[in-house]
Amino acid sequence: MKLLFKQRVFSWFDSYDIYGEDGETVFTVQGRLSWGHCLEIFGPGGENVGTVKEELLTLLPRFALYAGEAYIGQIKKEFSFFTPVFHLDCNGWEVRGDWLEWDYDVTDSSGGYVMHAGKELFHWADTYVLDIAREEDALLCLMIVLAIDAAKCSSGGD
Repeated sequence: MKLLFKQRVFSWFDSYDIYGEDGETVFTVQGRLSWGHCLEIFGPGGENVGTVKEELLTLLPRFALYAGEAYIGQIKKEFSFFTPVFHLDCNGWEVRGDWLEWDYDVTDSSGGYVMHAGKELFHWADTYVLDIAREEDALLCLMIVLAIDAAKCSSGGD
């Protein structure tokens, strides 16, 4: 499954549209006023399906993940040299980026492929293409990319 993740250019808060391969909107993401990043994810019918909320007062970026109202875990940036590494504590996935922080690969605990996210260049706003192995992982994969993008903005790397 492929998703196209596009940030809206003219928006007061972080705002994104996520499209499927057929060009239809699969998710919309709205930033909410709060301390740190708080991104609410809505399904095609407008229902809240998830939230990514930055946890403050941490040495490295860390985000709590919610499916609907239920807490499912967190993603946190690990200390590493040259390439960014994130750890997802709810299922043991590991996220590794390239040294430019444009491309990310997500693997499960046995090293199996979960997702590749690549940043497209030459766009007015952040645009990523997500290639997800299993459709049922789409929401969690989207949360990962939202957290990485927010972490880069918080550290001034974007």
